[in-house]
Amino acid sequence: MKDNGGGNGWKMKPYPAEYKEWVVEQMKPPLNRSVAELARETGITTVCLRNWRNAAREQGKVVPGNGKQSDKWSSADKFRVVLETAPLSEAELSEYCRRKGIQPEQIRAWRAACEQANAKTPDKPDLAQRREEQAAQKRIRDLERELKRKDAALAETAALLVLRKKAEAIWGRDEED
Repeated sequence: MKDNGGGNGWKMKPYPAEYKEWVVEQMKPPLNRSVAELARETGITTVCLRNWRNAAREQGKVVPGNGKQSDKWSSADKFRVVLETAPLSEAELSEYCRRKGIQPEQIRAWRAACEQANAKTPDKPDLAQRREEQAAQKRIRDLERELKRKDAALAETAALLVLRKKAEAIWGRDEED
């Protein structure tokens, strides 16, 4: 049983390597043709096309294959572009962008997003972080309230001690003490 790269093990007609490459190129920028569109046009199953696309991605190629323009690509595809373009000079970057049908500004924005991926954003904390902060604030308020209560109790005890000493100085000690 010969498999054409569709990955399902069924016997299918084999596709020449050049044809596979052409189909994968259709899914790459700037064409960004979708798997469904190519399946309708070529008669190749969507499963086979997705397997070819995934194989190309594993080789590090940028293959969205979802028909979306570059601003709607997945994070993984954007990250691949950032990696591919990292060592390029400005002229090489411009040539790359022309070939792929994307703008250098998009790549710069994607690079900045990658660099900030693990940074905490204080203006938009996630739900768990907000709950944690609220719990911490509540604990702080409770501790401050407890501290005030204890300070007041300590001040009252100190005042009673002073009064007792003054009373003893004036009237003397009780025999009961």
